[in-house]
Amino acid sequence: MSRSPTPVEFYQANGYCREESVGYLMRRITMSIIQQADKRLGEHGLTSAQWAPLFKIKSGHNPTVADLALALEMDAGAMTRLLDRLEKKGLCKRVRSTEDRRVVNIELTPEGEASIAEVPAVLADVLNAHLAGFSKSEWQALRSYLERMLANGEAMRDIA
Repeated sequence: MSRSPTPVEFYQANGYCREESVGYLMRRITMSIIQQADKRLGEHGLTSAQWAPLFKIKSGHNPTVADLALALEMDAGAMTRLLDRLEKKGLCKRVRSTEDRRVVNIELTPEGEASIAEVPAVLADVLNAHLAGFSKSEWQALRSYLERMLANGEAMRDIA
């Protein structure tokens, strides 16, 4: 079991301001990134609800519905409905595993591959635009801080 670092007391209940919360700021940044990516990927007929799972399928070596749901923080039912829509558009297909017939993997179709070809470039551009004015060392420090926060959160989750 991991041990969580001792919590600090940067925030106090009596002076808590949502707008000064790192969680609130991270959520706003995430939404801004998604909105900008959606605006650019909309030209290719994709929304974040569509390009995110397709991109994950491409990088996930034929994941299952459960794998995708977990990775995208969705429940299995919502993921199934989303995959139904993506399959109907011809962007992915379900393929039964040859090793275990109970397992159904998700694969991109050639149309799905083509539809997400622009995703990496768009995401890189959008992220770089959000980091305008940062030096390389500031960017590296920011990543390090966020990774540390993530590790702290995972350590708390692992504690029974």
